[in-house]
Amino acid sequence: MSKTLIKNAQIVNEGRIQIADVLISGERIERIERFIEAQPQMTIIEAEGLYLLPGVIDDQVHFREPGLTHKAEIYTESRAALLGGVTSYMEMPNVVPQTTDLEKLEAKYEIGAQKSAVNYSFYLGGTNQNLDVLKQVDTETVCGVKIFMGSSTGNMLVDNAPVLEAMFRDVPTLIATHCECETRVKERLEAAKNKWPNGIPAEQHPIMRDATACYLSSSLAVELARKYHSRLHILHITSEIETHLFRNDIPLSQKRITAEVCVHHLHFSDADYTRYQNQIKCNPAIKSQSDQDALWKALLDDRLDVIATDHAPHTIDEKFADNYLDCHAGLPLVQHPLLLMLEKYKEGKISLEKMVEKMSHNVAIAYKMIDRGFIREGYFADLVLVNPNANTAVTKESLSYKCQWSPLEGMQFGHAIDKVWVNGTLSLSDGKIGETNAKRLRFERDR
Repeated sequence: MSKTLIKNAQIVNEGRIQIADVLISGERIERIERFIEAQPQMTIIEAEGLYLLPGVIDDQVHFREPGLTHKAEIYTESRAALLGGVTSYMEMPNVVPQTTDLEKLEAKYEIGAQKSAVNYSFYLGGTNQNLDVLKQVDTETVCGVKIFMGSSTGNMLVDNAPVLEAMFRDVPTLIATHCECETRVKERLEAAKNKWPNGIPAEQHPIMRDATACYLSSSLAVELARKYHSRLHILHITSEIETHLFRNDIPLSQKRITAEVCVHHLHFSDADYTRYQNQIKCNPAIKSQSDQDALWKALLDDRLDVIATDHAPHTIDEKFADNYLDCHAGLPLVQHPLLLMLEKYKEGKISLEKMVEKMSHNVAIAYKMIDRGFIREGYFADLVLVNPNANTAVTKESLSYKCQWSPLEGMQFGHAIDKVWVNGTLSLSDGKIGETNAKRLRFERDR
């Protein structure tokens, strides 16, 4: 069995930073000690001055396969994730055909097994018609059920109230929701069309998809989850008013209702529409600076539990359309979430320990993930070595996305991803992707 010894790393894990050695044996971490003696058969990695972090777990990505592979593929996007220190992801069901039955779900897992560079899981999507299918989901091998309680595509908007209530009552696993009030969004969109018949300004996006639209839907989800004791995870919280729906007075492991914030909502505000225009159009919308400030506050005081990307690539033609109505909503982000949050650490917005907690530990806890998300003996060796004394420039040439653009182009980060291990395999070193060893994620059985 192959063994790798990482020497003298600054390990950021479980609320502290300590200098120690880590021994990887096969796919797992065998030992963590201040000093481990090197043996001839070991591969030695000298990590003095570098940070060793658990791999980022992204609980919300759109990799567009099958059916939308002109935008992205599991092969290309999982490699972008690897380049960014993301060692596991959970991917969404709004592809073509939509992932709304068990056969289509397993077909996606087959694609993941063949093509993914990092660990993977896929959501089963809810519709107004497939409640019986949702009740059959294997809670040990599927990350959760995704319910669109707001604008979506095709027939994935769940707007039948009795069906929605039955889902919260009967679905046996975590329910992840997109929460926006469809009625309010449509009304405000029609008003904007009338006011700007020659084209809606990009700056109107957060006004049409405002905090009230989000709160009306997210508060309903919380109400249903409390009524039926569901495991609810609300995705991409964007507004100050929503942050008050969540609690921080009990440990995360005891929470039945959890919440996510995305990197772009922590980085951009509505002031950025002037510069970026529809390039930062996403649903739910990037909102005001005061909303962003409230998101940071709720993240740091533990009302918001995890940080994700909602990686949602579109082609340049789809994204840079002249007309607001023709521009697709979503941003490609999975290659840079760790570097972006490390930049926020440099700015004094968040500590390294809290960053790791929100991007790795808490995702594993909220999803009841088995043996991942921490640097612990016996856990899978999903690890990221970060150089705090190197820079990373975001250029078009550096992007691994199939869509070949990013709203972060032109940025220079004050850290670099040096190495990434996935299940003990050194899959990234000095910017070059090598052997990959991705696995299907596993979860503890719930109710």
